[in-house]
Order: sequence, then structure tokens, then C-alpha cells
Amino acid sequence: MSDRTASVSRKTKETDISVKINIDGSGKSKISCGIPFIEHMLELFARHGLFDLEIRASGDIQVDCHHTVEDMGIVMGEAISKALGDKKGICRYGWAVVPMDDSLVLVSLDLSGRPFLVYDLLPPSSHIKDMDTRLFHEFFQALSVKAGMNIHVQKLKGEETHHTFEALFKAFAKALDQATRVDPRVQCIPSTKGIL
Repeated sequence: MSDRTASVSRKTKETDISVKINIDGSGKSKISCGIPFIEHMLELFARHGLFDLEIRASGDIQVDCHHTVEDMGIVMGEAISKALGDKKGICRYGWAVVPMDDSLVLVSLDLSGRPFLVYDLLPPSSHIKDMDTRLFHEFFQALSVKAGMNIHVQKLKGEETHHTFEALFKAFAKALDQATRVDPRVQCIPSTKGIL
């Protein structure tokens, strides 16, 4: 199996972001973006998906967090896509239903090359500290497009906002870990079209 790692950088007038990912890692992470809650969520993602992940991001968070959160989704999506290459031998599909105390979140995804996000998650509250929780929709939308990933998110239960997003990021991690695994029985690209 080839080395499934990637480094992607993107600089605009609003943000400067670099992402390094190792799909076959051990869950190590180093995240710095100036937004503590999303740093925490991405650390959970790396740990529970067993991805090695480094993110360095700076942006105009003095205006608000929107550009930084969305652009991190863009660059993470590009890095995941680049690390997976032609996707030969992968399982392709992944799903997880993860509890976190009162919260229960389902994530199902397909590394189909066709981006689509279904995001059925109404946050229990609109903010965690200074961060607008609706920005997580923008993060997953951007990631879906750049990774060529069909993602379905559904909150099944949840009254506490922190727990809901923790369950979401853990479920996304477990689903992506499952989808990116190499199955030795799959000797080609897992599609009747011959391309993903």
C-alpha cells in the first residue's frame, strides 16, 4: 500500500491554512487555529479516527470565525482527497452512531467523488462561548465538496451542545476510518464505473 499522507496549504486575504494528514496514523494531532472549541473537536476527530493530523490556521477571527472554520473544511477536504489518491482497495462507505452522555449522533458517508451534505443537526444552542455553532454546517459543507464525499449527519438525541458536537466529530472520525480502510479483497477501485 502506498503512503497515504498529504500536505495542503491555502492562503487568501482572509485566512492562511496548512493541513497535514496521515490516513494510516495513530491518532496524534497538533491543531492551532485560535478557536479553542474547534481545536478540541479536531483533536477528537484525529484520536478517534486514528488519523495523524496537523493544522495551522490563522484568520480574521477578530471579525468572526466564519472564514477560518469554512476554509479549514476546504483544506482538510483537499488533504483527505489527496491522501486517498485513486481510492483503490478502500471500503468506500463508512457509518457510525456515537453516544456522548445525553447526545447520540449518526454519520454515514460515501467516498464517491460526488459531494453532497445532508445535515440534520439543529444545535441545542446557537453558541459555544463566542463560536456560532451553525458554522459546523459550513465546515462539513466545504469538506464534503473538496473531498468529493457524500456525508449524512443526523442528531438522534441531544440536549447539551458540547456533547452533541463531540458525538458528531467522533462519529465522523469512526465513519471516515471505516470508509478509508483497505480491504484486501478489493483489488480495484470500488465502483462499477471504474473511477471514484
